[in-house]
Amino acid sequence: MGSLCSRQSSFYEANTVESTRSAEIERRIMQETKAEQHIHKLLLLGAGESGKSTIFKQIKLLFHTGFDEIELRSYTPVIYANVYQTIKVLYDGAKELAQNESNPSNYAVSLDKKEIGEKLSEIGGRLEYPNLTKESAMEIETLWTDTSIQETYSRGNILQIPDCAQYFMENLGRLSETDYVPTKEDILYARVRTTGIVDIQFSPVGEGRKSGEVYKLFDVGGQRNERRKWIHLFEGVTAVIFCAAISEYDQKLFEDETKNRMMETKELFDWVLKQACFEKTSFMLFLNKFDIFEKKVQKIPLNVCEWFKDYQPMASGKQEVEHAYEFVKKKFEELYFQSTKPDRSGSNV
Repeated sequence: MGSLCSRQSSFYEANTVESTRSAEIERRIMQETKAEQHIHKLLLLGAGESGKSTIFKQIKLLFHTGFDEIELRSYTPVIYANVYQTIKVLYDGAKELAQNESNPSNYAVSLDKKEIGEKLSEIGGRLEYPNLTKESAMEIETLWTDTSIQETYSRGNILQIPDCAQYFMENLGRLSETDYVPTKEDILYARVRTTGIVDIQFSPVGEGRKSGEVYKLFDVGGQRNERRKWIHLFEGVTAVIFCAAISEYDQKLFEDETKNRMMETKELFDWVLKQACFEKTSFMLFLNKFDIFEKKVQKIPLNVCEWFKDYQPMASGKQEVEHAYEFVKKKFEELYFQSTKPDRSGSNV
């Protein structure tokens, strides 16, 4: 009899422990679920070179931990790579233009600089790049200031010249210091093609903001071969931040030199808008690279792009820039309202 009672008591105690454990697990699940409900999922989308990763880095600088010295230094080889790759594209581009253009002399590198050009082109084609020294920086600057290279740079719309080119070329002296540590601005200019998915969680605190709001921002590669990964992030999105580089209306894709970058952006924006899972999702449109657009649109007409073929220039200088910008903005707004349902929850297009 005593043995039976003992077994019943042990069974009861085990049952109680198990129930307590289950209740604790359920409580934790509820807490985690409740916590996740306060996290707003933001998705950065756009074609390659649209400026998504720059926005991601800016968010980290403004609302997260920023970059400590170790992270700053980790960008040094990236910046060196940008410099060597840029000078290679320019030198090789000058040779190509000299063979194919009607005025080949405009792109002919002077004889005393050809040896430097060949040397830097070889370095720029490597998988790994040497540190930037005072000597190599001087050679790069010598080539960069050559009239043929400057003429080539002005034809950047037909070459894959990175947007960071002029910034880094104008800072070669500082970049080649032996104790060089990248600045925040250097990091924002540094170009690294995003592959895979990166995310950051932050809570903006300040005037007019609720300190309890938490956001999780996802950045994914914009090149065509990276977009197959997008679909895995489409569920439960609070807002889509779509980035478009408005300066690219006269440029071709990196991965398809027969396709205009702005036409690719238009088609991509239209496709994203029509995704069923985004029917109740807010949209924010970032028209990036206005500084480049501002200079370019006064030299190259906006209507060279098929999407903007009905554009009519109105003025010159600052007025023309503003007129062109408003035209591009309106085109995106029209596409948004054509591609979405009237009851969409919200937008900032």
